[in-house]
Amino acid sequence: MAGMHETDKPSAEVLARAKKIKLFLMDVDGTLTSGEVCLVSLPDGGVGELKAFDSQDGLALKLASIMGIETGFITGRRSPAVQQRANELRVRFVYLGQATKTAAFEECLEQAGVTEEETAYLGDDLPDMPLARRAGFAVAVQNSAPELKEICHYTTRATGGRGAAREVVELILKAQGRWEEAIPKALA
Repeated sequence: MAGMHETDKPSAEVLARAKKIKLFLMDVDGTLTSGEVCLVSLPDGGVGELKAFDSQDGLALKLASIMGIETGFITGRRSPAVQQRANELRVRFVYLGQATKTAAFEECLEQAGVTEEETAYLGDDLPDMPLARRAGFAVAVQNSAPELKEICHYTTRATGGRGAAREVVELILKAQGRWEEAIPKALA
């Protein structure tokens, strides 16, 4: 069902879906990060977690907010680093430690006042499938589980943690005819 292959331009269907987006929700591990879980032994005997985020993804999420597209993270892990990154990027909705993501998805839609059709979702693995089935614009990162790619409308050229969220924000704003308007706002 994927609406685009790596060498193609987005299909008319993909552009029509992206044009409607007012809310962009995403998983974190494997989408905004490479998916590696780096645990660090601390001097006090505790364990810390290290996450690496792509700066171009960060700029895009800030830009989405500036351009009036709400953003949100729905992730299975609990991580202070994810909350910190969300704060830096003006991400409105942050749901950590979600074993199932459906309730958080529904709450985001309700609070943002949008429909499923006006919502994009970016994921990488099997737990993302229920939300991908409901989102008006479902996106899988390049290195996603094949089962997720199969049900998504679009697969990014970028892998998780390497600009996939940037690619989605840019696609949405271009589909809405607002990319040129957004560029100077990113420079400020």
